[in-house]
Formats: sequence, structure tokens, C-alpha cells
Amino acid sequence: MRRSQDAERRRIAALELEQARYEALLAERRYAACDPDNRLIAAQLERAWEAALRRVRACEEKVDAQAEGSASPIDLEALGDLAGDLMRAWNAPTTTMRTRQRLVRAVIEDVVADLDEATGEVVLVVHWKGGQHTELRTRKPKTGEHRRRASEEAHAVIRGMAARWSDEHIAASLNRMGLRSGQGNSWTAGRVEAFRGTHGIHAYRPAEKDGTWLTMSEAASELGVTHHVIRRLIREGLLPAEQVVPRAPFQILAADLRRETVRAALCRRPCRGPSKEQCSLFPIT
Repeated sequence: MRRSQDAERRRIAALELEQARYEALLAERRYAACDPDNRLIAAQLERAWEAALRRVRACEEKVDAQAEGSASPIDLEALGDLAGDLMRAWNAPTTTMRTRQRLVRAVIEDVVADLDEATGEVVLVVHWKGGQHTELRTRKPKTGEHRRRASEEAHAVIRGMAARWSDEHIAASLNRMGLRSGQGNSWTAGRVEAFRGTHGIHAYRPAEKDGTWLTMSEAASELGVTHHVIRRLIREGLLPAEQVVPRAPFQILAADLRRETVRAALCRRPCRGPSKEQCSLFPIT
């Protein structure tokens, strides 16, 4: 690369010298063709000729300087230090992709890839130019895996909710949290199912729901109250509840509904029966 750059600079300097000599020759012709009696024009042409000659001398000096510089040998010690620090050469701002490819070809003979079926890994053996070999192992991508994958947060939500919630509930929670799929789409039950299949996450089975954990609706039905009462008990810390992640559905232990604090809070609820003095908003006709 250094030799190529030096040759390019010498070529450009030679072209500049050639152009300067042509302009000097052209200025000489104009001065020679001028009428000697027209002293004003003759003086201007003479100054232009002298300026062209000065430019020729400057270009000649530039060409000679570059010729002397290219004659000096390349600093092999500096190149050896650079070869010992490939990371510096690789990450240099002036290093192009083409140069990186040449660096790889300069140090690697070939790469042999094989598949280890027992461990599900791809085995790469790098043969270096010096005769050394390096073995690298990486996990083989599963069917359906690609670079455009869902975020780690979405992965954690699906893995945490899959054992207790259906795919519809999981998709609704993901959409409520503003999380997107790997393709940038909203979540559906089918997409959650496909994601679980790819990552080997156990599916939701209604037969496994033995009543240990209840949803907010089930807890409200068990106590004979509304969702707002259950939410108030959770907010006040009287009824323990779990969430896989914030804004996910609450999960309530059935045994916690029989706590004394919960029953006492329900007994303290004011009972608003119909009042004799209360008028109906919609009169009966």
C-alpha cells in the first residue's frame, strides 16, 4: 500500500510538471508573437512567462524530492511492529474492508467447518500460515433462529409466564408493555407459540392448573368481590400477589385468600344498601 501510494504521488507530480512545461512554452510563444512596439502587452506577457517558468522549477523540485524519498528503503522494523499488533491495524480508522480481507488472507491458510451432532455445536478449525491450528466451537443455530430476534426482556417475560399463563395472556401482556417481536410486529398467540417452540419453553397446559395459583378474576370470584377490591387489597399490601414483570397479570396464591388480614379488610368494607331517601336516576315508567 505504501509503494502504491508513493507511485500515485509521483504520477501526479509528473503530470503537474508536464502541465507546467506546456504552459511555459505557451507563454513563450505568446511573448514571441507580440508586437515589440506594444510595450504594455509585451510587459504583461513577459511577466506571465516568468511566472510559468517559476512554476516549472517548483514542479521539478517536487519531482526530485519525491524521487529521493522513494529511494529510501521501507522501515521493516516498523512494519514488523505493526504485524505484531494486528488489532491496531484492524481497528485503525484508515483501514478499509478490502485491507481487512487482505490481512485475513495473509495470516489464515484456510478454515475447516464440521458439525458435532452429539453436542449440537459447529466446530471450526483455523489453519494459520505458520502451521498452527486453532479449534473454535460455537452453538449451532436452531431452526428459525436469525439475527432479527426478540429482545431479552420479551424472552424473560415469555419464559416466566409460560408455565402459568396461556399464549393469549402472554401476547396481551407483551403488547401492553410495548415490546415487539424480532420482526417489529405486535405479539399474537401464534407468534408466542412459535417463539416458545424455537427456544424450547414449556407450553401452558390447562390440566396442570391445580388451583394453587389464581388470576385476579378467579380470586374475585372466590371472594365474591370485584376486581377493584382485589386490586385495592394488593395495593395496600394485605393480599400478596406476584408479577413476572411490571404490568404483567397478577398471580395470587389460593391459600392467601384465607388470611385473617384479607377477611378483616373485607368485613370492614362499607355495605351500601338501597336508601329510602335515595331517588332513582331513571324513574320507572
